[in-house]
Order: sequence, then structure tokens, then C-alpha cells
Amino acid sequence: MANSLLQGAVRSRPQTGKSQSHNGVQPLSPLTYKTQSFQPLPPPLGEPPYHYTIETAIPDILKVAADAGKIVFHAVGDTGGIKDPAYQTQVAAAMKRDLYNNKPADAPAFFYHLGDVVYYNGEKSKYYDQFYEPYDHYAAPIFAIPGNHDGDPIGPEQKSLDGWVAYFMTETPHVDPLSQDAPRVTLSLPNVYYTLVCPFVTIVGMYTNVPEHGSIDTIQQQWLTNELHSAPKDKALIVSLHHPIYSFDDHHSGSPGMADALQHAINDSRRVPNLVLNAHVHNYQRIEKIITNKSVTPFLVAGNGGYHHLHNLNSKINTIDGQTGAKLIYGDDKNHGYVTLTITNKEISGVVSAVDKTTGNVTITDKFNYPSTARYLQDKEVISL
Repeated sequence: MANSLLQGAVRSRPQTGKSQSHNGVQPLSPLTYKTQSFQPLPPPLGEPPYHYTIETAIPDILKVAADAGKIVFHAVGDTGGIKDPAYQTQVAAAMKRDLYNNKPADAPAFFYHLGDVVYYNGEKSKYYDQFYEPYDHYAAPIFAIPGNHDGDPIGPEQKSLDGWVAYFMTETPHVDPLSQDAPRVTLSLPNVYYTLVCPFVTIVGMYTNVPEHGSIDTIQQQWLTNELHSAPKDKALIVSLHHPIYSFDDHHSGSPGMADALQHAINDSRRVPNLVLNAHVHNYQRIEKIITNKSVTPFLVAGNGGYHHLHNLNSKINTIDGQTGAKLIYGDDKNHGYVTLTITNKEISGVVSAVDKTTGNVTITDKFNYPSTARYLQDKEVISL
């Protein structure tokens, strides 16, 4: 009886005070396995290791960043305003003001989207309302990793990620007629998982597919390990995954499967990321985990970019998960907003902006600073996330 599908049953709620919802591999659930199954990946545009050099989209970025001694960019996910577009509209408007109200050295150079660009199923037909029009005057490139909603096809007439590929991964950059009166030139990202090569920072972006709590194949695992191993020693290293490794929320929670993938990559490569970016959970959280040599690694959950329904936190600030050791440093489950990151040779600093849906007023809710110098495991050290 314990394994039967009871009439009227719903999925369980994550436990209070926990940063991951279960132990080990995510169990298959009769509630989700048909609607959230692993989807095949579209073919890449080129050969491994799937690097995209930012000068391809911003030709003068090397000089601008060198003169400023830093690079600045936006980051957030779960933006699609399908039921109530006002949240996305106001967040996008605040991000656009950042571009125009700052001098070039301080303005964000690009927007790094953490997945779930278009709800609910990544349809091409929804890209105007949820992507092109909201960011119509966002005069900087928008890079992205796909989220589960981007990859979950609604029917046989649609392939997984075909909407995402139609903008972010076109062989020949062009203006898609779908953009109508908000034209934007498409990108030629090399794959649905790729490394963005920037001044001061290397951003390794993983597509974690459609199943709840994410899933990657062995090829992606090998690629992730290689990218950590080969990341330049003179730059900060950021890893981004749509599904979060840790999350103190009452809706999705964190993913032991994604924790397993990253810890294997760290143990095999010996390189420790300076920052891990996630979304999927619709709120903002800054979580710290001591990985090596008593130094913390920050894990940001930034999934409050515009989708109307926010997810409640399940824990108070400074809660430590006794199982994972993850500590909730700050959380906000009441406001939509975005993160602005600044990377220099010495530090990664962040400013978190909450945006009022009605007035568009911006409130700074969190600030942080972490070292950006390369970090490695000690000799024979093996870590667990």
C-alpha cells in the first residue's frame, strides 16, 4: 500500500530546516515522471569544449573591463510573466535603468539568465510576451542557460528546447520575425551547456534538464569536470545550474543529484568555484557552505525574476542544515528582483535589488563580498556537498 498511487494524493512538502528534500538520488514519482521526463538535447553548434567568448557579442569588453578593473553583470532566473506580467515588467524596467543611469564602467555589461525564460513549456509563440517585449530596450546581450520549463515540450508538435534554441543558439545571427516591434539579434551559443569566457571571470553554465531536481548525463558530467579543471587560474570561477543544490524553501528544495554532480567535478578537478548561481525556486536566498580550508562558498538562489508565484522559505535566517552543513545567510520570499554582480581580481561583490510591482521602486535587500582568487582542494582532500 505504501507504494501505491492514492487517489487525491499530491507531492510531499520539503521539511522545515532542510536545504535538500531527500537523501541520495531523486526517487521517481508517479506524480511527475511522465510530465517531467528527461529530454534529449538538441545538437550543439560546434565541437567541445563549447566555449563562447564574450567579445563575440561585446567587441570592446576587454578594454572597457581592463580600464574599469572589473566586470559587472545582472543575474536572475524564472522571469516569464505569463499570468501577471507586471512583476516581470517592473523588474526588467529596473534592470534597464541600471544600464542607462550608470556610467559605462559601472553599468552591467550583460544579463546572465538562470533559466525558465518562457512559461510554461518554452513555446516559441510565447517569446514575444515573455522575452522580446519585456527587454525591448535592454541594450546589452542576454545570455542564458535553459530551465526545466524551457525544455519541457507541450506536445508532439514541439521539440524540447526549440524555442530556446531559436533565440540563443542560432547558427547565423538574425532578427526573428517573432520579435515584432522589439527586435533583438539572436545569439550563437555553442550548446545548451557552455562556458562563457569573460574578463575577470569564467562562467560554466550547465543545463540540468526537465526532471524535478535536475538530471545530467555522463557526457555532461565529464564536460563539467573538464571545465573546472581547465578554468584559468587568474580568473574567478562561477558555476551556474538552474536546479539549486541547496534551497530552504517549502516548494522545491535543493537537489542531492546536482550536489553529487558538482562534488564529483570538484573532487576530480580539484578546483572549487568561487560562486554557484541557481534559480528554479521562486525567491532569493544566499546560502553558504564550508567546502575547503574553512572558507565558505556562496550559493545564490535567484529565481524571483518575474514569474508571479513566489515560494515561501521553510527556515529562518542563520538556519544550518545539520545534514548538508548549508547555512541560510539571507532570504527574501516576498519580493521580485535581481542580482548585480561585480567581479575584480580580488573579490566578487553582489547587490540584490527588490522591485515593487506597483511603483517600480527599488530597495537594496542584500549585499555581499567574497574572494575571487582561484581556490583548490588541499592534497588528498575529498569534499561532499
